[in-house]
Amino acid sequence: MNTRHLKTLLAIHKYRTFSQAAEKVNLTAAAVGQQVVSLEQELRTELFDRSTRPPTFTPQGLQVVDMAIKILRLEEDTKLSLRGVVVSGTLMIGSVRSSAVNVVPGAMVKMRTKYPDLKTNLRIGLSAQLVSDVASGHLDAAIIAEHISIPQHLTWHPFLDEPLWLVLPKDMEIRPIKEMLNEYPFIRFKSAVPLANVIDTELSLLGVTTNDVAEVDTINALITCARSGLGITVVPQMFLLESEMTNLAKVEFGSPQVSRRIGIVERNNNPRKAIIEELHDHLAEQCGRNGLPRIDAEN
Repeated sequence: MNTRHLKTLLAIHKYRTFSQAAEKVNLTAAAVGQQVVSLEQELRTELFDRSTRPPTFTPQGLQVVDMAIKILRLEEDTKLSLRGVVVSGTLMIGSVRSSAVNVVPGAMVKMRTKYPDLKTNLRIGLSAQLVSDVASGHLDAAIIAEHISIPQHLTWHPFLDEPLWLVLPKDMEIRPIKEMLNEYPFIRFKSAVPLANVIDTELSLLGVTTNDVAEVDTINALITCARSGLGITVVPQMFLLESEMTNLAKVEFGSPQVSRRIGIVERNNNPRKAIIEELHDHLAEQCGRNGLPRIDAEN
């Protein structure tokens, strides 16, 4: 199977039309059409529904697109591995929309500065989808919190152990934590992410009945609501920058204080393991005293 044809197919998928794809791969539209026909003949299936304008992918065509991504990633990994090169090409990284995003860009800039031939691509998503994309080879690694099922052929290494804090407007009296949670208006973090489960589990263990006045799905919104005086809430350490703490006070959440860990999930025997290990070091450094060194199972 000609990998150039697969690259052309991915260009069509990305840019939606044969003509736009042709411009990106430096071919004529006719040449792009010929490559598609050649692929269809080799695979003995129609990749496009030509009754639409422009032609659209058939279910079989979308299946081949998924296959092409894996083949081309494997080709790049193999070439780099054979040449002993792990600091060039494209490093595909995913990350949850959490406090990890606050430290990822800085780590990526350090990687790019040290390895100018290394391209980095960051994609934000939900934990379950990111894990699936790492397992299928669409991503080299992903940054996710713990408390999620990891397939056996993947490994997860934490780089951040992040404490959680109860934050409250400064005009509210600081009292024992259970009293505050039972009596003060509470802003609940309602989201399909592990952090929300960590918070809810600790509230249950404390045996409190919160007086919910709002449910929001982002941590920034939690802080905004608390700063406005709406009530108290629970947020992770990395969001409590000095600028965010205007008119807010904080108290340790839980006894002992509850924390959540964030780490990198990657495939076992990943040819980019060395570069991902270095990314881990940069991420841990960005996290300051809450950063964790990488510990491999074999060590």
